[in-house]
Amino acid sequence: MELWTILRDIVLLLGASLMVGGVFSRFGQSPIVGYLFAGMMLGGPGSIHAIGSEHEIEAIAELGVALLLFSLGLEFSVERLKKLGAKPLLGGMSQVVLTILLAFAGARLFGLGGKESIAFGAMIALSSTAVVLRILSERGEVEMPHGRNCLGVLLTQDIAVVPLALLMTILGGEGSAGEVLWNIGRLLLMAGGLIVGLMLLTKIAVLTLGTLTLHRNRELTVIFAVVTGLGAAWASHEAGISPALGAFVAGMLLGSSAFATQIRADISPLQVVLLTLFFGAAGMVADPIWIVKNGHIVALVVAALIIGKLLVIWVIFALLGQTTRVSVATGLCLAQVGEFAFVLGSIGRISGVVTEDTYALVVSASIVSFFLSAFLVPAAPRLGNWVANLTGAQRQTADDTSERTPPPDVAIIGFGPAGQIAARPLVDKGLRVTIIELNQVGVRKAQQLGFHAEIGDATQSDVLEHARLHECKAIVITVPHHQSAMTILKHVRRNAPFVHVIVRSRYEVHTDDFLIAGAHVVTGDEQQVGESLAGHLHQWLTTQEPEFEPPSRASVL
Repeated sequence: MELWTILRDIVLLLGASLMVGGVFSRFGQSPIVGYLFAGMMLGGPGSIHAIGSEHEIEAIAELGVALLLFSLGLEFSVERLKKLGAKPLLGGMSQVVLTILLAFAGARLFGLGGKESIAFGAMIALSSTAVVLRILSERGEVEMPHGRNCLGVLLTQDIAVVPLALLMTILGGEGSAGEVLWNIGRLLLMAGGLIVGLMLLTKIAVLTLGTLTLHRNRELTVIFAVVTGLGAAWASHEAGISPALGAFVAGMLLGSSAFATQIRADISPLQVVLLTLFFGAAGMVADPIWIVKNGHIVALVVAALIIGKLLVIWVIFALLGQTTRVSVATGLCLAQVGEFAFVLGSIGRISGVVTEDTYALVVSASIVSFFLSAFLVPAAPRLGNWVANLTGAQRQTADDTSERTPPPDVAIIGFGPAGQIAARPLVDKGLRVTIIELNQVGVRKAQQLGFHAEIGDATQSDVLEHARLHECKAIVITVPHHQSAMTILKHVRRNAPFVHVIVRSRYEVHTDDFLIAGAHVVTGDEQQVGESLAGHLHQWLTTQEPEFEPPSRASVL
């Protein structure tokens, strides 16, 4: 298809998503529902057919899921991933197996054949990585107990995509047992080689970027982020592994570097655009006419899937020692059918194990569950509390209260000479101090003093939000450039209206501007220099015999 035709369709889908998503957001609902509606209206069966390049857009949109997992990988370094523990991963494996078994039994009761019943279970066993993690990230709940459970289960499900795809091929009767075993072994070897390669490449890239001054070469971090995230997704796809899983591994390997915060902010706009395309493309898969004609069947299947997956996950995590509140919240978050149902269903159709009606039913149930997830995921903690109270279970445990690491007490933005002088009283005071700095020399200096330091451009609100500056008690802005300092101050005031803010003003003329913008204290360079000069001049005048002395290093101001 011609490039400009695809571009027109992308712009049309994004424009419709903007308007419809804005309407839903205006009424307090998730814009994801609007994106799905926009796709259903513009493309696919039963629509007005305003978009003809559905498959091309769908292929591009898959990169949005990869970038979402890449940015989440930046949040979860290897050390933080270990803190997830074995329970979420074990719960994910148990959930996939148990859901397939129960779905198989249910499909057999409704008359499906043995192979098709297994295929049906495989398609509905997985949840939606894009929907769940997008909503949890927006609500800041990824690090809560149910958020950590969801992340572990979704990662396990992404790993399960490969064996489930092989299962669909085997059910279709293609390939001997030896060929299947060879394919599995080949995938495992390629996956191991991919992880080792990503580890080496990311370490080399970080060492290379570490020699650069980022405030002079900001475009390099953007290019580095895109090449790493999308390159890992491509390499994973070539290896026959989930692209989203490969992108997560790449992000996780970079998560312990000082560049993580800035990279996450740099890819955020591209991630938003591609994810919007993903949800629009998902909407185009559905046939609204088929859904209306078979509404009673779709409604019954969706209800059975949501309730069934909720109960399965609830029981699994309860057996693993999780509280009722957390187990129920995790189950409700993961109670939808994921986007990989489309992929597995396509493989099943090609291999002849899945009929057109079964595929249409699973796709329709997936889309409807997407819609419902926009309402169910935000309500998950409340439902967990309600069930815990109803069953007499303890509503909150020690594990629940330690959901997140403590926020910083003080943040210093800019760690040049002024920032370092301002930080002197904070050394060895037992305070949690975060430093945001673009120059890696300043970051190393802050780390030597025992402070937590991140490389980032604080004029981007994403950087401030990721560093949790809205939870600080005090923020010191030492950036010398007036416009940059004003932008940072406005971001801080918008997201943290009650935090105490101290601003450095290079010129006296800008002092009133900072005070009007919301600074509590403004310290001017000119005033400080003038007072220092006046003090030394007064000291010289009060000496009994003021004589000329050659300047020494000690007398330099």
